[in-house]
Amino acid sequence: MTSTPRPASSAILERDGRFLLVLRRNPPSADMYAFPGGRAEDGETPSETALREFREETGITARNPRLYETYDLRSHAADGRLVSHFVLSVFLVDADDDAIAEAADDAAAIGWYSLEEIRVLPVPASVLECAERLTAARV
Repeated sequence: MTSTPRPASSAILERDGRFLLVLRRNPPSADMYAFPGGRAEDGETPSETALREFREETGITARNPRLYETYDLRSHAADGRLVSHFVLSVFLVDADDDAIAEAADDAAAIGWYSLEEIRVLPVPASVLECAERLTAARV
């Protein structure tokens, strides 16, 4: 695999100190909880990707994407081969308070989790880092 990264985006929605996470069905991060997101489609901006993926995976139409962090994510096989390489743009988003999340697309499950719960779930390091920083900023 080439080391040229592919663009991807995710979106963070927080309500009352809890973060909306999906249980990913497909690689990368299969069988892990993560913020809704995925690969960019041709011609999409990072914020458009975040909003589209969020809607596809949760059924919620988010708005007002604000870039929060960017990660250079590389996955390697046991023999050291590069398996995947993404530049992930993470956005904070807003949504209607009464919008109900439903797992769809490649989300096997969906739920709202506190930082304490996230710490014991199988999550990518980037998810834990964002949740910790956002929680610390509120205190």
